[in-house]
Amino acid sequence: MSATAIQAAEEKMRAAGQHEEAIANFRSAFERLVAGESGMLESSELSPASDVPALADLPSADGRALERVAVVRLNGGLATTMGLSQPKSLVEVREGHSFLDIIIGQAVTLRREYGIPLPLILMNSEVTREQTSRALEARGDDGTVEFLQGIEPKLDADTLDPVSWPARPSLEWAPPGHGDVYGALRRSGMLDKLLEEGFEYAMISNSDNLGATVDPRIAAYLQSTEAPFLLEVVEGTKAERKGGHIARRRDDGRLVLRESAQVPPHDSHSFGDYRHWRYFNTNNLWVGLRALSDLLERQSGVLELPLIANRKTVDPRDSESPEVIQLESAMGAAIGVFQDARVLCVPRTRFAPVKTTDDLLLVRSDVYTLTPDWHLEPLPERAQALPFVELDPRYYKLLDQFEARFPEGPPSLREAQRFVVTGDVTFGSGVVVRGAVEIES
Repeated sequence: MSATAIQAAEEKMRAAGQHEEAIANFRSAFERLVAGESGMLESSELSPASDVPALADLPSADGRALERVAVVRLNGGLATTMGLSQPKSLVEVREGHSFLDIIIGQAVTLRREYGIPLPLILMNSEVTREQTSRALEARGDDGTVEFLQGIEPKLDADTLDPVSWPARPSLEWAPPGHGDVYGALRRSGMLDKLLEEGFEYAMISNSDNLGATVDPRIAAYLQSTEAPFLLEVVEGTKAERKGGHIARRRDDGRLVLRESAQVPPHDSHSFGDYRHWRYFNTNNLWVGLRALSDLLERQSGVLELPLIANRKTVDPRDSESPEVIQLESAMGAAIGVFQDARVLCVPRTRFAPVKTTDDLLLVRSDVYTLTPDWHLEPLPERAQALPFVELDPRYYKLLDQFEARFPEGPPSLREAQRFVVTGDVTFGSGVVVRGAVEIES
């Protein structure tokens, strides 16, 4: 079964024009799946990370430390969670500006202030490329460039054959997770181009995390230590649910990222102990371009990151459609493949992803400000204790529902600790939330 299934999958990828190295990566993941690799990590195999330096303790550095740094933003996702079929980066964040506007504004400001090149590179997917290109064209030439993430066949959960879905053939394909960013940089030629132009490091982060600005202190720290890889982490809180934590393997002392999907069911109580594991992944990372190139060259473009076998239905919106497996990897898991990889504890202000309309309400509110240099920052007095927001998903989950119920914009949340709305409520202007407020309709 598996031999014919992998052959069919490879032929399908070639017919779709996928690079041979992308096919080799898929084959590696498929073979590990068939061999029974689960990617599970027992707590008994790990010890908590310790002696983690903090960003606040690093020496100051000016923007010239970024002269050999490139910025890569993952831009492959649609805002489907909010009911849209457009790139999430094009959703308005505040004051008429989208995620993409703010990301570009940050890069352009630093280029002008310090006279540095600071390339801004987007990793697009097949579903975001066209709309993002149109948005960039409308802005004019600001130096933003892109490369394309790969695609892989979804596999029938029973047979492992590439799934067929004639009603919507595009649903037969899936991205291989953001761990594909490393191979895609090489396959696209972008990695070689950056090295030829003298760049040494790339900072990689999600486009929906506007707290992930390029900090010259981190660049200077990497240059002084010559570390090949650095993952930004935050200290855990009781709010941690799905994000991975950092630990050390007992057998070889290497740092690893353990995601919730890698925790055996009997071990879940340990995974939730944020005081024990302490440091959690932000998905902001810095990678040495020469170290990455050398590693990929030695492995013929195949970077075997821990396997994530993601079970879904072929049509995510139809729970009755056939069950499939998507073979994925996480980019933060690369911390386990680089010798002398490092972690750096950063403030929560650098970890503010917008995954839901709850998050969007918060960043649009008066808890945050958009500075002249395009930094989206919480008020100083709220930086360590942001309000908890929970909107009834029956009425606020989709962006059009959300916008209709806040026609005058978000309420004031700067004095709020907790804001929970249950039921269908529409808010007018001048609403102020103080303390812990729950509204039920």
